[in-house]
Parts: sequence; structure tokens; C-alpha cells
Amino acid sequence: MRSAPTLMSEFAPRKQRGAMLASLTVAWTVGYVAANVLGTYLNSGPDAWRWLLASGTIPALIVLVVRIGTPESPSWLISQGRVEEARGIVRKHFKIELDPSELVPSTESSRYSELFNSENRTKTWFGVIFFSALVLPYCAIYTFLPTILADLDIEDADLQYLILNIFLLIGGIAGIWFVAKMPRRSFTIWSFLILAVSLVALGTLSDMPVAVLMIPFVVYTFVMSAASNITQVCPPELFPTQLRASGVGLLNGLSRIASAVGTFALPVSLANLGVPTTMYLLTGVLLLGMVATVPWAPETRSKNLT
Repeated sequence: MRSAPTLMSEFAPRKQRGAMLASLTVAWTVGYVAANVLGTYLNSGPDAWRWLLASGTIPALIVLVVRIGTPESPSWLISQGRVEEARGIVRKHFKIELDPSELVPSTESSRYSELFNSENRTKTWFGVIFFSALVLPYCAIYTFLPTILADLDIEDADLQYLILNIFLLIGGIAGIWFVAKMPRRSFTIWSFLILAVSLVALGTLSDMPVAVLMIPFVVYTFVMSAASNITQVCPPELFPTQLRASGVGLLNGLSRIASAVGTFALPVSLANLGVPTTMYLLTGVLLLGMVATVPWAPETRSKNLT
């Protein structure tokens, strides 16, 4: 799954690259929402959990079929000295002929340490912080969304859960448009700001009626789902070709650690500190992401990935 944005970024036309990479997150969101809805409303007796687990084979088989015949990365082939194979793939998929004199296999192997040299370390640290700051609250809140709704004493929790999942789906789809139309920096900065304000409002209004409380919750859900699309777009665009796979892998790996920390810490925070304080702590994580984005984030929308 995490190799998909790296590979797609090499084949996607520059003007359509943002939307195409964002669609990977939307596909994940569709599956996530479908799993939530099925898990909540599927009632087929004591074996329901077996059917839910088995249903995961369907998208896996679809991906397996789709990936059959996927071309290899031309850049990787060139780095391995397989120049003619790379030329053939470019000729087939891009309808252009590469100049053999420009396709000199690299004799230098990239190392993880290069991600933190003077040329790349700012981009690497931006990627790590922005990616982790987005996914930590996302995974924590939506893993324990039923618990949060119960702690807020929301009536008709199943209905509100369904509404939030619908906005999660709508936000993901709308996010494709935002990614395609907005500069990467602006989209990321504004997303962090709106998300932070939404969580502050959610914490402040936690004792209000459900009609009031759901407003910041819906805004957060919509914007977070839209903003998560950028996590598939920015990482491949940050790094040069020889470091792209390593950089994207590092960012994804560290973001998974952050999401795990948030997921384990959130129920502890809810039990000991309550919903308002927990929301304020998650706001701090989002503000950290924004603070890193403002000075460090490069604008990569028009960048050629070679």
C-alpha cells in the first residue's frame, strides 16, 4: 500500500498528480467508512465478526488483480543498469523516446543518512512532523469515536456516528478538488488551523446540546478527511528520485508510530482528564504540525519528479 504513492508519482502527469495521489487516500477512506458502517449495523448473529474479517479479502483480491502487469519504476530500473527496460516502459506509457546519453546508471547508492544531510533534513523533518501531527488525532479520535460520543452523553449515538462517517466520506472526496486546486503549503496550513479551532470548540462546547456540539465535530471530520489526502501527495514530492522510496517509507513508518501512540493514549486521557482536556491536547499536536509547516514546507505542486 505504501509503495503506491511512490510509484504513482513517477507515472502521474504533473497537472493531475495531486488528484491521482489523493485518490489513494479516498480509496482508504471508502473502505474505512464501509467497515465502520458494517461493524455498527451488521447483525447476523454471533458469527458477524467472522463475516467482517472475511470481507477484507474482497478489496485485497481487487488490488491483486489490478496490480498484475503494473510496470516497474523507470528510475529504479535505470539505477540498476536496466536502461533498455526503462526506455521501453517510458515509450509505452509516456509515448516519448528517452535519450540514451541521459540514462546513465547511478553508481552511488542512496543511504538513509542522506535524508538528514544539509540539503534534505528540513524537508525530512517537515514531512515527519506534518504527517505525524495529522494522523495522530485522526486515528485516535476515530478509533474511539463511539467512546467519545458516549462520554459526551450524546443521544442517538449510532445516528451521530453514521452522520460523522458520511462527512468523513464527503470530506475525502472533496479533498481531491482542494489538493488539485490549492497550493500544497496553503492547503496544509489552513487545514491545521481549521482542525485546531474545531477541536478547541469541541472541547469548549462539550456540555452543550448535541445540535451545537455536532457542528465543530462535523467541521473537524470533513476537514480532517480532506486534509489526510495531502499525506499521500506531499511525501513523494519532497524527495529526489534516489531518496523518494526511503523518504516516503520513513515518513509513513514514523507516522504509524505516532498514530499508535495516539490510539493507546487517548482512552487513558479520556478516563483521567475528560473530553475537553483531551481535545485541547490533540489541538496542541495539530498546532505543532502547523508550526513546522509555516517555515519548513516547500511548495511542490509544480515540481517535476524526475
